[in-house]
Amino acid sequence: MEQRNNVTEFVILGLTQSLQGQKILFVVFLIIYVLTLVGNLLIVMTVVVSPALDAPMYFFLGYLSFMDAVYSTAVTPNMITDLLHERKTISFQACVTQLFIGHLFGGAEILLLVVMAYDCYVAICKPLHYLMITNQRLCVLLLLLAWVGGFVHAVIQLLFVYNLPFCGPNVIDHFICDMYPLLKLACTDTSVIGLTVVANDGAICVVIFVLLLIAYGVILHSLKNLSQEGRHKAISTCGSHITVVVLFFVPCIFMYVRPPSSSLPIDKSLTVFYTVITPMLNPLIYTLRNAEMKNAMKKLWTRTI
Repeated sequence: MEQRNNVTEFVILGLTQSLQGQKILFVVFLIIYVLTLVGNLLIVMTVVVSPALDAPMYFFLGYLSFMDAVYSTAVTPNMITDLLHERKTISFQACVTQLFIGHLFGGAEILLLVVMAYDCYVAICKPLHYLMITNQRLCVLLLLLAWVGGFVHAVIQLLFVYNLPFCGPNVIDHFICDMYPLLKLACTDTSVIGLTVVANDGAICVVIFVLLLIAYGVILHSLKNLSQEGRHKAISTCGSHITVVVLFFVPCIFMYVRPPSSSLPIDKSLTVFYTVITPMLNPLIYTLRNAEMKNAMKKLWTRTI
């Protein structure tokens, strides 16, 4: 504990050392963050107040948007304010808090995407039993399991960090506090912990990603039994889900399915993609391809005006 207390704050190098580049990135990320919050909170509000969106799919979509909003808030505001300062620092406690919140909501979102795939499967492959299977009790239970899974995942990350001795180096070559950058600063051999992180993050992402692709493959294969109109609607829904899954999982897999020591120049860009860009794109992906959601938003907008 005494060793760890030698480091009370970390210095963050950020995305670029160029002052001009930081000013440009400040404007870009501020716009992205505002769009992310507005888009995701608009979906949450639409799902809550629109009687037409009482299906389980929209129940899960509302929570996915809520998770995206908080997940982005755990990272983006701190990154935006850092772009205004020449020396970027974060306290040890704030660092582990950011790590915990990011992995809590990131882990819960991964499991929620699995739940949404199951909901999609039941809706398309067992339409006559859909409302009976996906009743309110089951929806709440599945959502609770996603939160618990995310919490367990985040606690594991937190325990790793709290048990590491930080006694000297405190410069994080990144723009957020994450496991791999922190492992590099520990004053001990972190090879075993690094492999555990690969298993806890990378392997889980790979397994879930493969299972999701198989699930959507089964769903798409079953579309031949539907009418042309039903097939078109199902493809539109599945297309949105598959797009979100690919955007979220592919960068995560590339980041975590390798040893912590093998950092690459593209790592920061990939992290920006799944922590900043993807939460902004998700509302667009789900609303632009969904007629019911667009109609509900129009009614909400008309009613508000």
